[in-house]
Amino acid sequence: MADVVRDPARPVAEQSTAELVQRAAEQVSRLVRDELALARIELAEKGRHAGIGVGLFGGGGVLALYGLGVLVAAGVLALALVIPAWAAALVVAVLLFAVAGILALVGRQRVRRAAPPMPKATADSLRADVRTVTSAVRDRGQG
Repeated sequence: MADVVRDPARPVAEQSTAELVQRAAEQVSRLVRDELALARIELAEKGRHAGIGVGLFGGGGVLALYGLGVLVAAGVLALALVIPAWAAALVVAVLLFAVAGILALVGRQRVRRAAPPMPKATADSLRADVRTVTSAVRDRGQG
């Protein structure tokens, strides 16, 4: 289609159909680019939150593994020597499990905050755009 000469000062009611179609195509193209940029930003933010949550959850798992090792060592010391040395190992194991539990809970909370990966702001914005375009087309058809 040949480019149509447009005068932005002219009211929409006086513009030709070709001008309006060209203008609508430009606006839809700009709208799609803007919505894709918004979706990209929102997904990157959710991915960052999920990554932090997974890292904290993994850190909790590693500390739980160390806690299990210390607990096993405490059991061995308790059976082998039957002296207070095992009590110290048991206290360390309990502390490690407490820290592991806290990290796991914080990590799980971060992962839940990032889910679902659907870009909510973009979806809401797209719905509003569709309503606006539908309303404008309906109003134009009645006028």
